[in-house]
Amino acid sequence: MDNLENTKKRALRILGNRNFSKQEMHKRLVSKGETEENAAETVRWLVELGYINDSDYATLIARHYTAKGYGAARIKNEFFKRGIPRDYWEEKLAEISETEQSDAALEFLAKKLRGSDDMDDLRRASDALVRRGYSYDEARAAVTNYLESQEGQ
Repeated sequence: MDNLENTKKRALRILGNRNFSKQEMHKRLVSKGETEENAAETVRWLVELGYINDSDYATLIARHYTAKGYGAARIKNEFFKRGIPRDYWEEKLAEISETEQSDAALEFLAKKLRGSDDMDDLRRASDALVRRGYSYDEARAAVTNYLESQEGQ
């Protein structure tokens, strides 16, 4: 039991740095030398206390990466990487409005292009949006919105 208490103390220290999913915390504890059983029990304990909540964590990830100008595919990749259960993926992405996503893409383009309307620059910026997790249609729409916003200036 003493070993379980040490595992719990270690988990609380780890949680002081940032949020974790259940899976991330379990892996982290095991990587620090804790037994599978103690890690699993500690994760259950943290969930009961409300210190780990995969649903809330998924919301934070979705909001954070949307604000940074990333699209749905990239956010799903982050969910996967952080061990968020797939049950939450679509729900959390649906909480982000199309306006938020298009505004984030437009803001990214504005920073990337800095007023340029050169076709090569636009193509590279559009490709960058696709790499950031936007679909080709979303990237094309963002470039169109960017060009429209530049006409008014």
